[in-house]
Amino acid sequence: MSAEHDRPSDMGTWRIERLEAYAADVRGYQLEHVRFTAQFHAYQSVEPREVRLRWAVLSLDANRRSQGDGPQEQYRVSHTDFTLRTWIIENLGPGPEQASDPEALAADTLAALTHDPAQATAIAADWRSLPIEQIRDLRRHKNLTAHLDRLVGHLRPGPTTELLKAWIEARKWLP
Repeated sequence: MSAEHDRPSDMGTWRIERLEAYAADVRGYQLEHVRFTAQFHAYQSVEPREVRLRWAVLSLDANRRSQGDGPQEQYRVSHTDFTLRTWIIENLGPGPEQASDPEALAADTLAALTHDPAQATAIAADWRSLPIEQIRDLRRHKNLTAHLDRLVGHLRPGPTTELLKAWIEARKWLP
């Protein structure tokens, strides 16, 4: 079976080393299968934290490598990334690794947003009369900040935490 064209049907039974090696040689939709399989193992495994984190990191890497160039694809990758990293922090605990660092996730979230909370709230005030692309933009902001209520409790007090709390409030007004 060619790794370039097919996904092995038994991928879910593979050990992590085998899936990591496979992931290094595939592109495109095969990476989505790797991402899903590795994420499933991270979520379902009874292995120690280090092993589950390794599965999660493999999923994050496959997600990032499957990214296309368009803004919609970049949004999808960011949303998936933020969701899994939040799960890691909540279920495996915060840590110094990029995948489990709450401060890094906060910074990456803010970097993905093109408005500040006040701007987004002001734009959303009459969202029903907006052109569809502006509504989609507000929706992307709402989705890219969906994890913040679960993240802020893991952050140190300070300006970043306050900004994320402002986003939590702003989300209530976004379509």
